[in-house]
Amino acid sequence: MGLFTKRKRRPSRRAEAKALKHKAVMEAKLGAKNDRKAQRAQARTERKVAKAQIATLQAEEKAALKAAAKAERDPFSASQVRKYLGVARVLVPVLAPLAYRGATFVRGQLDTRRAQQLGIGIEQLGDFAGHGAKLQARIANVESALGKVDGTGDNQKFVAAAGDRLASLTAAVRTAEQMPASRRRAVHQSISTELSGVEADVLARLGVN
Repeated sequence: MGLFTKRKRRPSRRAEAKALKHKAVMEAKLGAKNDRKAQRAQARTERKVAKAQIATLQAEEKAALKAAAKAERDPFSASQVRKYLGVARVLVPVLAPLAYRGATFVRGQLDTRRAQQLGIGIEQLGDFAGHGAKLQARIANVESALGKVDGTGDNQKFVAAAGDRLASLTAAVRTAEQMPASRRRAVHQSISTELSGVEADVLARLGVN
C-alpha cells in the first residue's frame, strides 16, 4: 500500500509545480501588460501636457507679437513718443524760426483782411474789438466824414445833432456787449439801421449821392 501511495503523490507534486509555474508566468505576463498599459497612459499624458504647454507658448508669442504691432501703430506709444522727441530735438532749432515767420505772415494777412472788412486801416484794428467791432468801425468812419462837413450856418446844427446821435449809438454798442446773443443781435440790427440813416445824411451834406 505504501508503494502505491508514493506513486500517486509524485504526479500531484509535478502538476502542482506546473500549475504554480504557469500561474507565475501568467502573473508575469499580466504584470508586464499592466506595466505597458501604465507606460502608454503616462506617455499619452506627457504628450498631452507637452502639447498644452506648446499651445500656451504659441498663444503667448502671438499675443506678444500682436501687442508689439499695436504699439508700433499707436502714435502715442512709449517708443513712438521717444522717437518723436528725438526727431523734435533735431528739427525744432531749424523749424522754429520758419514757423514763427509763417505764423507772423498768416496773422498779418488775417489782420489785413479783417481791417478791410471793417473799413478801417490796419493800424486801427486794435481799437475795435468785441461783437460790435464792425459797428464801432462804421461809427468811427461816419465821425471822420462828419468832421469834413462845413460847420457853418445850417450845417452847424446838423453836425451837432449827428455827433450826438453817433455818441448815443456808440454807447448802445458798448451796452449790447453784455447782452445775450439773441438780444444783442436785435440791438445791433437796430443800431445798424439808424447808423445807415446818419451815414446817408452825412454823405448828402458832403454832396455824395
